[in-house]
Amino acid sequence: MLELNKENFEAEVLQIPGKIIVDYFGDGCIPCEALMPFIMGTAEKYGDKIKFAKLNTTKARRLAISQKILGLPVVAVYENGQKIEELVKEEATEANIEAMVLRHI
Repeated sequence: MLELNKENFEAEVLQIPGKIIVDYFGDGCIPCEALMPFIMGTAEKYGDKIKFAKLNTTKARRLAISQKILGLPVVAVYENGQKIEELVKEEATEANIEAMVLRHI
């Protein structure tokens, strides 16, 4: 799973053709920590079909705000640089994440 930061976000998410799933998490976010093993496993399971990445919003607050990430956790799908779907807070369940991944591969 690709680790995103302020330096590589634009090149890896906004400028690539195709789809990428971005897991937005933050330091001390308990729901984010609980989801992380599932998301890592999902990335291993489907990583040959769609690109997965994660961004620690604690280290990239302005970037997160620019992407309208106002609460955590958020799992978003980008296509050709545009956010096309996202699961926010309570919606970001294991079942919903897997269903979203399956819709986009």
